[in-house]
Amino acid sequence: MAPFGKIYTYPNNLRVNRALIIADLNGLEIEIPAFAFRETNKAPEFLTKFPLGKVPAFESADGFYLTESIAIATYIAKSGPKSGQLLGTDAKTQALITQWASFSESELFQNAFVPIAMVALKVYRLDEQRFNDHVAGLERDLKYIESVLQGGKKHLVGDKLTVADLMVTSTLYYAFKYLVDADMRKGLPNLVAYIQAFADAPEHKKYYGELELCETRITAQS
Repeated sequence: MAPFGKIYTYPNNLRVNRALIIADLNGLEIEIPAFAFRETNKAPEFLTKFPLGKVPAFESADGFYLTESIAIATYIAKSGPKSGQLLGTDAKTQALITQWASFSESELFQNAFVPIAMVALKVYRLDEQRFNDHVAGLERDLKYIESVLQGGKKHLVGDKLTVADLMVTSTLYYAFKYLVDADMRKGLPNLVAYIQAFADAPEHKKYYGELELCETRITAQS
């Protein structure tokens, strides 16, 4: 079978990993071309297809070009036999899945990534107040997810895996590695069970590896 398309990206991009899981669930092959940041995406042939030079960037086998990770994940989800499960079949379910996707990108990812980028990755300038504000925001986000999962729910929308779960868990992998420490996990039993179940699934382990749980979170003084 010919590849459904290709995604241009740097290695270990969590926004791409979730799209690749969706592709696997839909039986779609996605090619990942060799990519050199600030070289590949600055080349004239790349900019002809993707004028902003952003990644991830998707190119379908029939020459359809797409950027923005939610759009890419949604398009791949819509293009296979699991579309109804992954995206919902009625307006309310579809809206809830979109709500979670937006929450994941605008709230959860930002609150987790900024502290990690400052201290663990050291790609952002350290600003202690900003660090603490984002950690507080992350704690609020996690308590919200915990409340939704009350009663041992296994999925955020309905009773089957959807794009909502794949969007949220992609960020949780990194949040648990650096910020959701042992003390915090005590107050999030449903969330811990939720992410552990996803981490144990073969399709997740293929792209994310083993779930790493920090004992003590990083701090602005780390």
